[in-house]
This record gives sequence, C-alpha cells and structure tokens, in this order.
Amino acid sequence: MPVTGSTACCTTMNNSQNTPRTALITGASSGIGLATAEKFAGEGWNLVLVARRMEKLLEVKASYPVRVDVLNIDVRDRNAGNNIADYIKTNGLRIDLLVNNAGLASGLEPVHQALVDDWEVMIDTNLKGLLYVSRAITPLMVEQGAGHIINLGSIAGKEAYPNGNVYNATKFAVDGLTKAMRMDLYTFGIRVTQIAPGAVETAFSEVRFHGDINRAKNVYKGFKPLDAKDVADAIWYCANVPPHVSIHDLVIMPTAQAAAAMIHKVI
Repeated sequence: MPVTGSTACCTTMNNSQNTPRTALITGASSGIGLATAEKFAGEGWNLVLVARRMEKLLEVKASYPVRVDVLNIDVRDRNAGNNIADYIKTNGLRIDLLVNNAGLASGLEPVHQALVDDWEVMIDTNLKGLLYVSRAITPLMVEQGAGHIINLGSIAGKEAYPNGNVYNATKFAVDGLTKAMRMDLYTFGIRVTQIAPGAVETAFSEVRFHGDINRAKNVYKGFKPLDAKDVADAIWYCANVPPHVSIHDLVIMPTAQAAAAMIHKVI
C-alpha cells in the first residue's frame, strides 16, 4: 500500500534530554487515538499519526504548534509497519513512544452465529496490525537504547463475556503479547505498558454494530461511561512517569462498571 505523508515542523524539546519527544500513534483519526494525539500535541510532543482517514489527522496538524507527520496507512496491511519505519528513517525521526491504539470490535453474536468476515477484521486489526507495527518499530528503539510501547487492550482481554468470543480472544492475545514483549525488550531500556479500558463512549459500538447508531447509543444509556479523553489522560500518565518507573498494566473503568459484563444502569 502506498504511503501518503504530510509534515509540519516544530521546536518541542524533551525537558530531561533537551531533544524532541515524538509519539507514534496508530488509529489516530478518531476515538481514543485522536484524543491521545490531541493530548500529547497540547503538551508539546511531536507526533507521527497513522490512520486510514486523513481528515482528522490534518486537523490535528493544523491546530498545534508541534511537528505532526500524518501517514495514510492501514495497519492490517502486512507492509504497514515497514512502510512506517521507512518513513521514520527517511525523515530522520526518533520514536520515543509507540501507542498501538488501532483496534475494533465487529459483531456481537454467539460463536455459532458470528460472521467469519467480522473475525477476520478483528484478528487482522487488533492482533496482526499491532504485530506488524511493533515488529518494525522495536528495532529502532533497541538501536537507540530506549523507548516506550503502550498497547491498547481492553477489559475484554481480562474477562470474557457472552458473545464476545473472537473480540475477547484478540484482546486476551494483546494482554499476553504485552507481557511477552516486555520480557523481550526490558534489557534494552524499553518499557511496555498495557492500558485496558472498560466501557468508553466512542464510535466503538457503532463500528461493532455495523453502523446501527440507535443500537450503539443504547449501550451507553443509564450510566456514565468513560470518554476518549479519560483514556488519553491515562496514556499520558503512563508515558510521563520517571524513567525508572514502568506501569505494566492499567485497568481503567467507569465507576458504574464493576466487571466486563456488570454495569449498573439507571433507566
């Protein structure tokens, strides 16, 4: 897949190293990814934003006085990670933080009625896409002797729930992969974190229900869910603890949610 890129320059510096800090964020055009991009840009970080849709990325680029590189790449493409890494090397960038955010749920049916096409999309995005990008970016972090990877998991990767089946499976895989990545990379000074949110009101449910807006809205009725900015704040916190501190795993839930399938609703 061809890479479409666009850049804007800045002078943002790392307070401790007096060098630019740059975050690479996948799935950055909406939801948690977009909120994270806006949070980090507002705090002075440079950004490399990856998504299939460019409009929102260009808005971020135009809104903040930092360097923002935008790449029109689908992480499901087996060449996605290599294309991103090539762009980074060609443009002399250093990636301090990789946020593997791209992910989705598709369908909510029991395993004997689910659509195989939905399974393919979730496996290709949530697991293989994360792997493609991580495989290409981690050698750059190993070479520089530092870096931080934050994988967006889910409470669905901690607890299975009815009709979650393959979405659960992909997020359980992210949970296990995060632990294994940390074991592989910690001797190179690379931290690996998982953020596992509960119910977050974004376009997530609309995507899960194939554009059925009314069904998606019903998911969040009767309680106060998290919003994308809440999760972006958690990502920001994990990325900005002192260098000797590593947040391995952070579960963030709405107060009304006690477990994956336990939400107190008042309707």
